[in-house]
Amino acid sequence: MTNLNVVVTWVDARERLPWSGAPVAAAITGRYPVDSAAESDTGLGEEFWLVRPMVFMTLHWSEDGAEHRDCFVDSDGIVRLPYGLASEENVTHWAELPTLPGEMTHGLLGEDAQSALQNAWDLRPST
Repeated sequence: MTNLNVVVTWVDARERLPWSGAPVAAAITGRYPVDSAAESDTGLGEEFWLVRPMVFMTLHWSEDGAEHRDCFVDSDGIVRLPYGLASEENVTHWAELPTLPGEMTHGLLGEDAQSALQNAWDLRPST
């Protein structure tokens, strides 16, 4: 059976950034949208700090054509900057995502995917 335990090492985004294209877990801080115009005027809203899977990019072009450098991008195309830079939501820390169980990579395609999955489940091929 494959050992599925993983140790996560969080890195302060103010101190070091990942390599371009790195899939990461990103700890994001900001405020949830406000519920009313009155709250909007006072800067209220609930603070949050949560983890999202993202990709780090040294250069990223948004759908609107905007250029972003040293940013974290989520699956919806939302761009977040490292903590301390001008952004509504900032990444405070990041960690490399674990590799696939029993593998040294984050993704496999084609026949390699099924073979690796069977190995991870410790299945024997049916005859």
